[in-house]
Amino acid sequence: MQRKGNGLAIVLIAIGAVMLLGILPHLIHGIFGILFPVLLVVLGYYGIKSGRKIIGWVVMFIGIMSLLSKLSWIIGPLLGVALVVWGISVLRGKRSRTY
Repeated sequence: MQRKGNGLAIVLIAIGAVMLLGILPHLIHGIFGILFPVLLVVLGYYGIKSGRKIIGWVVMFIGIMSLLSKLSWIIGPLLGVALVVWGISVLRGKRSRTY
């Protein structure tokens, strides 16, 4: 027999299990690790648009550099895939000219 308060109990159990497994700090760190550089980029853009161009560009540059460092784990493989695709397209382009 289910009662009305079971939803809250299940949510509490799930949060407790996540905390016990030690996953929660990693999730929070990952989210805020990406969120803070994005916030810096947005604040820099707002600074540029509001007339404070020097401080806006500085804050935006810091945000972009920090975001690039946080996303380097995906940028490297994507760059590798792009180079392979570009190389294949160059090879196909040379072959079509010879016929």
